[in-house]
Amino acid sequence: MGRSLWAISLKIQFPKRKATVLKINQKPPSNSATPPSPSLPLNQHSLKSETNMSKLGLLQTSVRSALAARASLSQTHRLLPSLLRHPPRRFSTAVEQPPQNSAPGRPPSLDATVDQIVRNPNTGAAVYGKLVGITRNTLRTDVVNLLEGCNLTLKDVKVHYNGPFIPTGMLVQFPSQREFENAVRVLRGRGLAQVFRLQRLDRQSWDDIPHYDGKTVLIEGIPRTALQEDVERFLSGTPYEASSIKIFMKQGSIRMATVQFPSQIQAKKAYITKNKGFIQNDQVLMRVLQ
Repeated sequence: MGRSLWAISLKIQFPKRKATVLKINQKPPSNSATPPSPSLPLNQHSLKSETNMSKLGLLQTSVRSALAARASLSQTHRLLPSLLRHPPRRFSTAVEQPPQNSAPGRPPSLDATVDQIVRNPNTGAAVYGKLVGITRNTLRTDVVNLLEGCNLTLKDVKVHYNGPFIPTGMLVQFPSQREFENAVRVLRGRGLAQVFRLQRLDRQSWDDIPHYDGKTVLIEGIPRTALQEDVERFLSGTPYEASSIKIFMKQGSIRMATVQFPSQIQAKKAYITKNKGFIQNDQVLMRVLQ
């Protein structure tokens, strides 16, 4: 009785399983009234995927930037000790000066020479002075011999004349400040500091005084009515320069004239031959200006 019931139940369940399998594998008919699923859910899924990819790219970029910043910070930390050892260099508008030490055997640069002159302005620059206390008969050669050791020549000495051409001092051009100070020491060493006084002058005072250099002759006592032709007639026979004759009045009543000659020897020769001669029956005197 039990077996027959189990067989009956098996026969009844089997068709049900087969029908169930057929129902799962069975495709819906093509003329079904159910509409096809729309494509909107698929598009939304694609857009969502693209958004996720974009966020992933931004995340990767941020990670790379953070890594680069960390590497730069690490390099800065490595350089920081060396920067602290050296003082910071400040910016300036001044031009950098080249090193002063030049290689041995090589002449100093132009910049070094200019810098040396700026620091020592008196080095190599001429210094001018006036030697006071000379007499009327003092010569330029006397001054050169007096200041021996100061590297002076006759061209470095001028005679300073007053109105009537009387010497009042000697203007001296020293090669440098050192030579000027040496001249002061020479006067003190010879005990002549009380007789001669050396005064400091500027370049303009030196340039304003003419340098006669023993080539100019002064004629004194020219008559008031005398003309330049009378002076030229008086100088006839001497190699004077006619264009150099200058006639002027001194001390209100004394007429004088200066005449230049090509050389000192010719000027002295004219002085010897023409001194105390006559112009329009008036005796004149002559002097050679230094």
